[in-house]
Amino acid sequence: MTTTFDPFREMDRVLSAMRAPAPVGMPLDLYRSSDHFVACIDLPGVDPQTIDIDVEERTLTVRAERSTQTQEDIQWLARERPTGTFARQLTLGYGVAADRIEADYADGVLTLRIPVAEEAKPRKIEVSLGAGSRMISGDVAGDSSQD
Repeated sequence: MTTTFDPFREMDRVLSAMRAPAPVGMPLDLYRSSDHFVACIDLPGVDPQTIDIDVEERTLTVRAERSTQTQEDIQWLARERPTGTFARQLTLGYGVAADRIEADYADGVLTLRIPVAEEAKPRKIEVSLGAGSRMISGDVAGDSSQD
């Protein structure tokens, strides 16, 4: 049985492998709950002292570091967990209160609570009647029955 060599198919295979998305170092869930947004970022094995969060203009940046074990008597058999410094940026909309963001780190998850700005919250506007108008009462219009 003969096999044919197709150089273009081989090139396509190599290029496809190079285009494969790299694994995300800081996967997150993002959702809105009533008057705030919540971002839950997975950071297992990260020293909480290395977590750095800052907001510059409308960009929120989270940095964290997972250090590698440097013992000399270690012989690695498998090493799949990435180490080093990780960073993730989120662009904040104009409707959030960036000065009131809260952060909590527990069980390897960084949770950011990003409140919605007061001016961005929906509100009801009452309609008042003009000075020349009469007040609308609770009576049903067109009720002509007299007591």
